[in-house]
Amino acid sequence: MGKDYLVKKLKEFAFNEGAALFGTCHINGIKNEFNFSKEELEGLNYAISIVYRLSEKVLEQIHDHPTKLYYHHYRMVNMFLDQLALKISTILQNENYRALPIPVSQIIDWKEQKSHLSHKKVAHMAGLGWIGRNNLLVTPEYGAGVRLVTILTDLELPQKKLLEFGCRDCFDCIPVCPAGAIKENPREFSHITCYNKLDEFRKKSFVGQHICGICVKSCRPKA
Repeated sequence: MGKDYLVKKLKEFAFNEGAALFGTCHINGIKNEFNFSKEELEGLNYAISIVYRLSEKVLEQIHDHPTKLYYHHYRMVNMFLDQLALKISTILQNENYRALPIPVSQIIDWKEQKSHLSHKKVAHMAGLGWIGRNNLLVTPEYGAGVRLVTILTDLELPQKKLLEFGCRDCFDCIPVCPAGAIKENPREFSHITCYNKLDEFRKKSFVGQHICGICVKSCRPKA
């Protein structure tokens, strides 16, 4: 099977399974940021980024704290994306390419709040969106109302043009942030302040995980 046809097949498969966006990119320039050894990433110079659109009706239920419905939706979407990444990895391996599916939400260093890699940065590299003031991937189609998964591979993949920062004069996420972590300058986003609020939500038993969803709900594409 030719490479171009295989990429087309993977994209069609992802959309047929329920994905909202599909992108590819070269990752040589950011592999040093991943939490893998050099040997583990040898030859895996490309990435597939897949976006799933969250339910707007579920997000509408969120007001000043995350809901149990959002928590369940969040978990189910993560599971769906993990399974989709496994299926795409199987297709790649059956075509004699290597594939490494990266878990959607797995912290490997709780003290530093690090995962294997930044799904949102890979998605940005794949031309699917930009990193917004809320420190989330913001897509032109769905705002920040998405979840992401990544598959690393040695299949040569095309690189799309990166999207520029598109929040412009939208500041909707700033006043609704219950932690005050979001600033006008996206570089001033406070990870610690955000995490502390998530931990507060968890301890109050709104949900059993460090999630919020308030700024996700507020971030919608402009007409």
